[in-house]
Amino acid sequence: MPLRIETFRNDSGGNALYKALSHPLAAEKAEMLLAKLGASAAYALYDPDGIAEACDVFHPLPASTHYFVQNLQHLGRRFRDVGAQPVTEISAARVSALFVAGFDAEKKLAHIRHLLPAGVEIFSLDALRLPPELLTLPTRYLSPLNFATNFVFFRDEAGHHTRITTTNYWSRYGAGKVSLWCRLFGADGQILQTWTEDCGGPESSLIIDSREVRARFGLPAFTGQLFVHAVGVAGHDIVKYALDTYGDARNVLSATHDANSWPADLYAGLPAPAADEDVVLWVQNSHPTTIPPNEFGFARMGSDGITTIPHPIAPFATRAVHMRDMLPGISWPDQIEIHAGKRVVRPRYEVIARNGRSRIAHPNVERTDLKADRGLTELGAYMGKGHILPGALLPPGEFVTEVLPTPMSTAQQELPIKALVFDTEGLCVAEHRFGALPRNHREALDVSALARGTGHVELIYDFEAGDDADGWLHALFRYRNRASGHVAETSFGSHMFNSALTWRGEPQSYSGPPPGLSTRLFLRIAPAPLRTFCHLIYPVSQSWHPHSTTSLLLRNTAGEDIAQSELRVPASGSRLWRVQDVFDEAVLAAAGPCPYVIVRDETCRLFGYHGVEGEEGSFSLDHMFGF
Repeated sequence: MPLRIETFRNDSGGNALYKALSHPLAAEKAEMLLAKLGASAAYALYDPDGIAEACDVFHPLPASTHYFVQNLQHLGRRFRDVGAQPVTEISAARVSALFVAGFDAEKKLAHIRHLLPAGVEIFSLDALRLPPELLTLPTRYLSPLNFATNFVFFRDEAGHHTRITTTNYWSRYGAGKVSLWCRLFGADGQILQTWTEDCGGPESSLIIDSREVRARFGLPAFTGQLFVHAVGVAGHDIVKYALDTYGDARNVLSATHDANSWPADLYAGLPAPAADEDVVLWVQNSHPTTIPPNEFGFARMGSDGITTIPHPIAPFATRAVHMRDMLPGISWPDQIEIHAGKRVVRPRYEVIARNGRSRIAHPNVERTDLKADRGLTELGAYMGKGHILPGALLPPGEFVTEVLPTPMSTAQQELPIKALVFDTEGLCVAEHRFGALPRNHREALDVSALARGTGHVELIYDFEAGDDADGWLHALFRYRNRASGHVAETSFGSHMFNSALTWRGEPQSYSGPPPGLSTRLFLRIAPAPLRTFCHLIYPVSQSWHPHSTTSLLLRNTAGEDIAQSELRVPASGSRLWRVQDVFDEAVLAAAGPCPYVIVRDETCRLFGYHGVEGEEGSFSLDHMFGF
């Protein structure tokens, strides 16, 4: 059963109450609070905001003798086996303690203090409050800015390492001093270390490297998760980062995106293993409560048969789950649906091939709140192609590029899709019509076989094949080096691009209302001898400027611009470029230990992929983040 708490809604965003209750520090304080309540001879529960059930999910409350509410619409509710009473009847209750299910309890008690029984002891969720130094807005505890948190897959063992790279983008929105409170959990969920990272001055860059962390604190080898809490932020309550995985062996190299910090009921886009592969999902419990046996499961996409994990997973623990063990008989291009029940943030999976090479990527949130939007079929005259999912097409002589459409909503029983292949100058050179793909389809397209060189592919709706569209079009893009066999993969969803007209929040903007018609993308630069590349795509739903006006701003570790180069991308075209070809070695050396590039364009919205090239034909690739 999914956890009975709302974590995120697309119309209103994240629920700060969820993060306040599930925060690792709140869990420690909850133990003391519950012990005191349990020691009371009798206590009453007062639930003015209707959140007692949400609290009980993470911190099970002792049985109460009375359940009081303020909202008359809540009178039909029950907590455990106790029916709700209006709080005006509290004076007749024979209790020694009162628990107020809410933060900032003094404001809520002000309305009823004259009604309270004499000598009653007061408890509240304020006992779970974070220390003042972790609050961005102390006067408004449940502000989303107080809970700018995220989880990171973090490993340093058996020759495998991880590196987070980000920047102090909050300074662009008026933030002053920003820091990251970090807590590292081991595979068993036990705390390995807690520390704070200074994010530096405005738009400074920051690296957290597992190898350095392990050496700094003298830690044993670990595979676990890093909980990150950003303090002093403004503008964004999301912690964004690029995550590189690298190894002692030269052929170990991969990359993935920041985690989605909000747990979901379902995730999809997890690929089944090919004949020579093992697919491991890293199940990382994001909560201070145990995942019970048989509460986390997997199903072949389009199937009702769910196989569950028979063992419990401790709070904040990490477990490797092999897909061949869970769903024997499935194989690429089958897809796996993850029945997570809101117990993990967007998880990571690792694909390990027999040739010794591996890669890491993430599934995506499968929406449960969507239905077919028939209005999309009528937008052609205004929005042209409408929703576009752009994918990089690497040089076909060196790489095989595959695309696998992935159902990403419980409403998607059919996917009417076609693929358009473009060269670098924006000329459409090929088209492939998938038709209306069933939910359990097994059709992966080799885009490189249709290409005439480097470029990109766009997945769009094919309304001649069907009208079952909801605007949540996703796919997995897989890239294989023909010579080395090294593979990278990434997945993402569609958006409308570069239109002055808007439709239901599209074209999206990183800040402010739609349309989003400008670009600010973050490109981390990997340390030498690794080489960093970038694939920029200029997707156009209808028509827009014939060329982009793009600046590549090289910044040093302190966030200062030290070099600039200009780039022009044709509409519906793309550019594949390497940092070392644009900025010479002397300039890069002067940029410090953690330089980065900002891809800036005030005339259009670009979509980008970043990658790293290593030795022995190794490489990584994933989509970029912006702010």
